[in-house]
Amino acid sequence: MSAEPVRSQTSAGPGAAQASARVEPLARSEFILGGQKSGKSRRAETLAAAWLAASPKHDAVLIATAQPFDAEMRDRIERHRRDRAARVPRLRTVEAPRALAETLAACSRPETLVVVDCLTLWLTNLCMPAAVDWEPKPADAGVKWADIAPFIEAIEAAPGPVVLVGNEIGLGVIPLGAQVRAFVDTLGALNQAVARVCARVTLMCAGLPLTLKGGAS
Repeated sequence: MSAEPVRSQTSAGPGAAQASARVEPLARSEFILGGQKSGKSRRAETLAAAWLAASPKHDAVLIATAQPFDAEMRDRIERHRRDRAARVPRLRTVEAPRALAETLAACSRPETLVVVDCLTLWLTNLCMPAAVDWEPKPADAGVKWADIAPFIEAIEAAPGPVVLVGNEIGLGVIPLGAQVRAFVDTLGALNQAVARVCARVTLMCAGLPLTLKGGAS
């Protein structure tokens, strides 16, 4: 895949930081990390919009992992759909709460940018599926590497550009409860594995990107 010039910028407004526009090549794969409302998804949308604008042959699809298990989450998902449609009308959406590796492989094409939003909810769906009859697993019976490896392989094998969004939740105090601690540990391992195979890793804070890996030379 040839690199495409991307104009990376954020728009002014509530919840969006003002940043000076700059042109950078679109990485073959980019992992965008950050906290809640840090600007992760907005950066992914900006990259998708730039990719679509670069050529009429370009396509873009967002793989959504969220599941609407309660009224608040349903409202949140619907709001995100409306906002994405307004900002990036040509960004299609495919829902894949669990089968992420298979969906990425099916969607990826040389002229198609795939956005995955987000890895944290995907891992939550694997570790703690929301179901009436679900019982918490012991701390040592959670997600294993065998559950994650196919997705890492799918990232490396993708013929087109991939943008991955995930949360960094390991900067606070050690959480109470073995189940939550096991999830934080597993998410940290997932984030490290994804970062290793991605060409660029970006940390978002207050709407501003900090390149951790793969910066312009």
